[in-house]
Amino acid sequence: AAVVAHVAAHELGAAAYAIKAARAAGAKEEEARAGWVECQWQRAQLPEAIRALVLDDQRLRNDLCWSVFDFVPSDHNENSPNERGHR
Repeated sequence: AAVVAHVAAHELGAAAYAIKAARAAGAKEEEARAGWVECQWQRAQLPEAIRALVLDDQRLRNDLCWSVFDFVPSDHNENSPNERGHR
């Protein structure tokens, strides 16, 4: 994942690979949720100055990144913090 950003078009690769790794590391029944938690954690780390740009890029290129940026678990409550304490 560290080498995927060698061109600007690949900057989402490391984030997508980390989400895939989180899914793979979880139990089968928890893999989708583990990926979602990782994605939410990553988004919480984004500086406000680039947040909208990155989220728009994720939306535009989600299909190229194994659709890892658009999953929302069915038991997700919009007002409750996720497992890492972020909303």
